[in-house]
Formats: sequence, C-alpha cells, structure tokens
Amino acid sequence: MNYESFIKNKQATMPPSGFTVDRETLHPSLFDFQKDIVRWALRRGRAAIFAGTGLGKTRMQIEWAMNVHRQTGGDILLLAPLAVAAQTVREGAILGHDVTICRSQNDVKPGLNIANYEMLTHFNPETFTGVVLDESSILKSFTGKVRTALIDSFASTPYRLACTATPAPNDFMEIGNHAEFLGVMSRSEMLSMFFVHDGGDTSKWRLKGHAENDFWRWVASWGVVLEKPSDLGYADDGYILPPLTINDFVIDVEGDPAVTLSQRQKARRETVEQRVAACAEIVNATDRPFIVWCDLNVESELLTKAIPGAVEVKGSDKPAHKERAMLDFAAGKIRVLVTKPSIAGFGMNWQHCADMAFVGLSDSFEQVFQAIRRCYRFGQTRPVNIHMITSSREGATAENIKRKEADFKKMVGEMVKYTKDITSEAIRKAERDVTEYEAKTPIIIPSWLKTEKIA
Repeated sequence: MNYESFIKNKQATMPPSGFTVDRETLHPSLFDFQKDIVRWALRRGRAAIFAGTGLGKTRMQIEWAMNVHRQTGGDILLLAPLAVAAQTVREGAILGHDVTICRSQNDVKPGLNIANYEMLTHFNPETFTGVVLDESSILKSFTGKVRTALIDSFASTPYRLACTATPAPNDFMEIGNHAEFLGVMSRSEMLSMFFVHDGGDTSKWRLKGHAENDFWRWVASWGVVLEKPSDLGYADDGYILPPLTINDFVIDVEGDPAVTLSQRQKARRETVEQRVAACAEIVNATDRPFIVWCDLNVESELLTKAIPGAVEVKGSDKPAHKERAMLDFAAGKIRVLVTKPSIAGFGMNWQHCADMAFVGLSDSFEQVFQAIRRCYRFGQTRPVNIHMITSSREGATAENIKRKEADFKKMVGEMVKYTKDITSEAIRKAERDVTEYEAKTPIIIPSWLKTEKIA
C-alpha cells in the first residue's frame, strides 16, 4: 500500500446503511431537488438535512419516514417543537400519508407518529425503527440532560434523520451534536480529530489549519447543506425571496448608552413603556397580520393591553393554549400574536404574515434570525417589514444583529462552497453507495478446521 492509499483509508467517512428507492416512486408533488435529497437520505440510512427555511424539510422528512416504514414495516417517531405537530399532519395529508399525533406510547399507531420533544419520556424508543428530529437545532435550547437523553434513547434505532436550517459554520457544537445523534462520531472524537483549542480559551475551538477540507468532506458524507436549490445545481424557480426591510426605531431617552449586558437589561426594563407605546402605534395603524416579539414578561403583558385583539403566548401558559394560539394565528383567526422567540421562534410557517416588530431584542442572534424566518421564508410572496424598536440607552443592538446577519451569510456561503460539489455528486447518484472491501491480509485457516485427506 502506498502512502496516498494509506491516508485515503484513514479519512473519516460514514458508510451508508440504508436502501435505494426509485425516484419515480416518490410523491410527484416533491420538487426534483427534494426527491433526490430524500433518495440520498434513504441510501444513507442515518443522515442530516441542513436546508434553508422554506425548502420543504417537512415534506422531505415525511416522505423519508414513509419510505422507511414501507421498507421495514416498523413504526416511525417524528419529534417536533410545540405546535409544529399539527402543521406536520396537514403536510402529511397533502402527500397522502397519515401522521398520528401522540402524547404517549399508548397513542402510537402503525406507520408515522409525531410528538413534541417535551413528551419524549412518555415513549419507548426501542419500539421504533426510525426517528426524525424536526428543527433539530432546537436541541441547543435544551439542557445537556435532555440532549443526552435524545442521543442515548435512539442510539440503536436503525434509521435516523435530523432536519434543521443551515447552521452557522462556526457553531461546531451543533454539528457535533448531530453527528453524535446519528451515530457517526461522538462530539469529543470530532473535536480531537479536526480541532484545536483557540488560544488560551479552552471553551472555544477552531479547525486545524490542514483539516478544513477534510472536516467539511466528512460533514458532507452524512449531511446535505443548501440555502437554495441552485447550491446543488438545480433551478431556483419559485425560490427567490421578496425584499426584506429592517426598520430601526430608536427612542431617545435620557442616560448614557449601555456597555455591559447588565446595563443593557437595566435600560430595557426602564424604557418598557416608551417602547411598548411606539410599537402599539405601528401595529394599530394597520389591519394586516402582525407578530410582535418581546424579551421580557412585562413587555408581553403591556403590549397585549395596548394592542386591541392581540393574543399573548408566554412561557407559563399551558401547552394547549400555546399550541392553539399559534395555530389560530396561522389560520388567520388571530391578527396579532405577542410572544417570545424562545417560545414560537422555531418550526412554524407563517408566510401569511409579512409584518413583525421586535420590542425587546434577545442577545441570541439565532433566536432573532429564526423568529424573522417564521415569515421571511420561501413561499412568502410579499415584501417583509421588520421593525426593531430600541431605546438610545440600549446601544447599537439592531446594528449588531445586522452585522451578525451579514457574518452568518458569509459563513454559510463558505460552508456551502466546501460541501456543494461533494453533496451534489452524491445526491444525484442513482446507484446504491457501497463500501468496497479490499483484502490486505491472506486468510489463515486455523489448524482445528483442517482435515486430513481421505485416501
């Protein structure tokens, strides 16, 4: 064996463990890129779909789950954020597939079943042949205990699929969590193989200088990454987003601008009434659907009082109320929804709404980004207007969000650049992937198996 072959054999890749289906057997309503991604994920057996919002992850995961059920005869469990289950059931009906909403193992029926992440302890994971994590990046919002429980619970499940929006390329912990859930490699193994500590801060990691290409090639062996269909060589017809306008409303108040996080939080509490009044004026001046995002409970309470007909969804509400309010807003029964990104910022499709306001900006870019993407996603036909209402004491919060958005787009572009050729080739392949076996050592038959020749 020469050195080049030796190095090639050392490369970390995940061999396929699934099965092949004919492209034409998949539901005809799926776009070509969706069909090919589903076929690729079925061949892999255990895979991740990192796709931009509105690219049809729900339909792809339903079609994937149904094909696993048909192939194996086993039951499939889909786990999703609160209120997303009913949305998934509707998407399944469009594809002609029944998806059963479950609250415990007793509700499970043959085929596809869906439950909220919070209900995991009410199920027996060993009874399922396949599992799907919808909006799997939400795992970062859970405690380490819950994240570990998800990974451990489905460690022996033959078929696993994780679906989420494109992660920030420098969020290596999220990628590591997905790899560990899929059984590709543990997070600690990933870090030791591809990363080094970033200077004196042992909590931060950076890719080894020579490992960048190898790392993204490894990711592409089990995950597909795209922000739009053309990233994989398909046409972007129907996937061009309308304009997005972010309007800054900075209320001038007395006091020096905040510098620290605690000062910023203090400024928010002391300027609540002014910011709420400014938001109410904007929302009450129109009859269009509106989402109002806040960060503090007092903001949520005052906003609901200041906006006629507004419905509040807060953390202390019962799950049934949260779910009903979010679904009623999607159905147009509620004009104005007041809530927090941490509660309703994941999973919901609200393209019927093109206006939203942030009265309290979270310091988490991901939460703000995901909240905006509830409306600003493929399928939105109108220009989207975002109103970011802050006080002069809060500092350049909105500008900071815009800067992080620009950084995110740049980093995603890098991530797609590294993986597009690899994933495009793999997804378009029609034949089944196989891991070739190349014998290196002659077989040695033990003496006790040898027999003397009979004369």
